[in-house]
Amino acid sequence: MPLEIPASAPGRGHPSPPGATPAGDGVNFSLHTPGASSVDLMLFASSTAATAARIVPLDPRRNRTDDWWHVHLPACGHGQVYAWKVFGELHDATAGKVLLDPWGRAVTGLDIYDRAAARRPGDSTATALRSVVVDPDLYDWAGDTRPPAPKREIVYEMHVAAFTRHPASGVDAAHRGTFAGVAGRADHLRDLGITTVELMPVACFDPQDAPAEGLVNYWGYSPVSWFAPHPGWAADRSATGPVDEFRDMVKALHLAGLQVMLDVVFNHTAEADADGPVLCWRGLSPRTWYLHDPEDELADFTGCGNTVNANDAVVRRNIVDALCWWTEHMHVDGFRFDLAGALARDRDGKPLARPPLLEDLATEPRLAGVRLVAEPWDAAGHHLVGHLPGDRWAFWNDRFRDDVRGFLRGDADRIESLMARIVGSVDLLGSPVGGPRQVVNFFACHDGFCLADLVSYDRKYNQDNGEDNRDGSNHNLSWNCGHEGPDAPATVLALRRRQQRNFLCLLLLSHGTPLLLAGDELGHTRRGNNNPWCQDNELNWLNWDPDAVDADLLRFYREIIAFSRGVALLQQNRFWRATGADGPGDISWHGRVPSKPDWRPGSRQLAYTLEDTVAPQRIHVMLNAGEEPILFTPPPARLGSAWSLIVDTGREAPGDIQPPVSAPPLPAGPVEVGSHTVVVLLDAAEVHLL
Repeated sequence: MPLEIPASAPGRGHPSPPGATPAGDGVNFSLHTPGASSVDLMLFASSTAATAARIVPLDPRRNRTDDWWHVHLPACGHGQVYAWKVFGELHDATAGKVLLDPWGRAVTGLDIYDRAAARRPGDSTATALRSVVVDPDLYDWAGDTRPPAPKREIVYEMHVAAFTRHPASGVDAAHRGTFAGVAGRADHLRDLGITTVELMPVACFDPQDAPAEGLVNYWGYSPVSWFAPHPGWAADRSATGPVDEFRDMVKALHLAGLQVMLDVVFNHTAEADADGPVLCWRGLSPRTWYLHDPEDELADFTGCGNTVNANDAVVRRNIVDALCWWTEHMHVDGFRFDLAGALARDRDGKPLARPPLLEDLATEPRLAGVRLVAEPWDAAGHHLVGHLPGDRWAFWNDRFRDDVRGFLRGDADRIESLMARIVGSVDLLGSPVGGPRQVVNFFACHDGFCLADLVSYDRKYNQDNGEDNRDGSNHNLSWNCGHEGPDAPATVLALRRRQQRNFLCLLLLSHGTPLLLAGDELGHTRRGNNNPWCQDNELNWLNWDPDAVDADLLRFYREIIAFSRGVALLQQNRFWRATGADGPGDISWHGRVPSKPDWRPGSRQLAYTLEDTVAPQRIHVMLNAGEEPILFTPPPARLGSAWSLIVDTGREAPGDIQPPVSAPPLPAGPVEVGSHTVVVLLDAAEVHLL
């Protein structure tokens, strides 16, 4: 239905707040664009209208304050589709381009959007994306509140559409691949033991930013808005439907006891390089929004053609406002910052010791209590680990990924680094004040091999991405267990099953915040593609068909997650004290015999004991990454009468994990740990504590 376009005379308006804000009997519009001589506000009767129903020229004498252009439109309100045009000497190269509002709360027009038209000179009105006025007070949150922080956080990285896009997802056809679809499968996440869902980019992005015909930007790391939910992930494609559907999803996840984090992309935009489309920021003020090199060309520290000038005052305000919008009006509980190293550069691209943006986010009162996690590097090698401001920032720990992968495939000289990862990587931190929850550990994430491929391929197979297999990392530290790809012999398949469980045990029984990749628990494979960002197909879609799901692996996931959440020392946000000459601690290190870890370069065995005397509870973990079975002698049991066997990844499924309340006691003496196997023992005075 066409919108009723307000015909009333515009008022002067105010520069604050930026964006489109319902105010009184209408809407206040405010836009920052330095150097403009005139600005037009365009109102559209629908999301797909080829022309504007009304153009409101702003009077520079009345509707401008410094670099802010503003106007108040009576009789305008929620759902109004709008956009901007900007004119002036500094804007000649982008004249005629319809521009999104950088503070716009919703985006529409994906059905008519043409990236090629946005790249060509001239008017883009007929095929442009548009912003939408959103009144935040019109949604009923029905008492929704953030679930309490868990004693131990288990993060699950998920692509919204891929999670339920497959026909076997158990979601009705209209809701597959949408925010509503995620809400419909909250039961899976709850039953798995997840505490926090981390959603890959959900802010509106450019799906046409792809490498070849027939491919799409599926992962969403190509933003066109930092405020608006992506319309393509909504079943309700009305102008404001995606906003409310996203909120409905958050309510459903909160009701299931799950917190919600967003992967946010503030380091670059879909406008790409100098030949990219003009969608928003380039048409307003490229010098404000992007870094430039000494030749005045766009600087690229992201590998995506441009780098956001994140520490500029206006850009910083926009980013902070976007995060506060998601927190206050979309009820999001935390954020993971893509390529955060790029957010710590100055106007000239040089790394900053104290980046204003990162300090602002850590101290912003509206974000108090909100989880902030950095992917602490950028494409040019600027790494923030040990240099993040304060104790509010956590970071993705790629060292955990590499050291665990290297150890489990049998690499030499990994023991000491693995020990550092197990205790929470305090060696990487500039200050331990934030505790081990600052450290987000993972063995697989959206980038690189998924778990099934990590144990099935030595090489990447990315030819389908249209870039001749040049894309994606070559540093995978993977191991095919003796056979490349599927159709492996039974002995290889059995080894792969062990390795999958080994990865999971090491992740969940190490200090820090564990992060799991969606689909790994189902046995999902991407067939060796370690970068399927442009694939809207079963490389990304999770296959829920019972014949495709690895039911034994799924059960193991549920049981080891539940077990790890009951380990008292893993629930505490303090770094462990090592047992040593000065007395007993929280963790003691062993090799094949107690208190004698083998640090030789060729060693492939390690054992450790976690002991909490308050619980009381002791966990003993034995790791054998070698080719032969090894006899390990555990330290004597103390809390109970004997050690009980909880996990032996060398056993064939089903029944990988013994319930602690019924785990049989082991006789005193050595325990055989098979090749490429993890064994976990429990000594607890009251096993029901787990």
